Amino acid sequence: MLNLPRKLSLKRPLAIALGGGGARGALQVGALRALVEHGVQPDILVGTSIGAVNATYLAIHGLTLESLKGLEQAWHKAAQANLLPANYLWLTLRFLLGGVGWRSDHRLREFFIMHGLSPKLTFAELCHVRLILVATDLDSGKMVLYGEDLSQSVLEGLLASTALPPWVYPLDQGTRSLIDGGVVSTLPIEPSLRQGAKEIIALDLMDPRVTFTVAVPSFGPFIVKLINTVEQRQLELEMALAAAHRVPVWHIQLRGEGPVPMWDFSHTAALIEHGYQITQAEIRKRLAKPSPEWLNRLRKLLVPNP
Repeated sequence: MLNLPRKLSLKRPLAIALGGGGARGALQVGALRALVEHGVQPDILVGTSIGAVNATYLAIHGLTLESLKGLEQAWHKAAQANLLPANYLWLTLRFLLGGVGWRSDHRLREFFIMHGLSPKLTFAELCHVRLILVATDLDSGKMVLYGEDLSQSVLEGLLASTALPPWVYPLDQGTRSLIDGGVVSTLPIEPSLRQGAKEIIALDLMDPRVTFTVAVPSFGPFIVKLINTVEQRQLELEMALAAAHRVPVWHIQLRGEGPVPMWDFSHTAALIEHGYQITQAEIRKRLAKPSPEWLNRLRKLLVPNP
């Protein structure tokens, strides 16, 4: 007899919230493989930044082990393409001074199209799962959710959700300027609640261990601590909001064995495997939890004594 993985019992509509974190998004690929192996099939995928990239690929191709193999291959190609160059100081200066010429956002657009995202594709045409992509309106300071309007362009939503300066310029729409959704919701629990989710699996890529250096030595650690503080506060508020709505959140923290900067794609293979192992361990813990007493009594009633 085949020893098949036990399926997880989850409420519906079920949402998987995929947080931002650049190159650390490879951890989500492994995590998703572990979830699919245990029969998890969400009704909604909600993505921010790199989480939006993973979510969009799976919304187009389906959340299957076969499509996850394709996503892994795309990640390895992204590692070779150097989509987020490490010379962020030079890029920051060019961005602040209004430099023109080399633009990584054009390369991102071409990469997305190369991997199956047609510029004409709308959210209404996605048949595998409902997709929501989180962006930020710099002019109003509000969250923008692509996918609530099914006539919207999926590519436009993805470009907005991944527009992270200095690597990617804001998406200029005339009346508003859109950037990375991580500014308002790094781990999109609140956007998942807005879509009516009754349970949320939150794949978290935040890692306070990550640091970077700048020309002024004291400035780098300050920026990192500032970003970590904002992200942690966001998470606390969104978790509290879910609790107030009595929506369970299965919060899975995905971190590499060591800190990985968001632009460093050289660890892709190791991160995919590590994300898989972390999530397998989380699944084992969840399956090992004792059933509620009322469920045990019901089982005794339904299963006759030998």
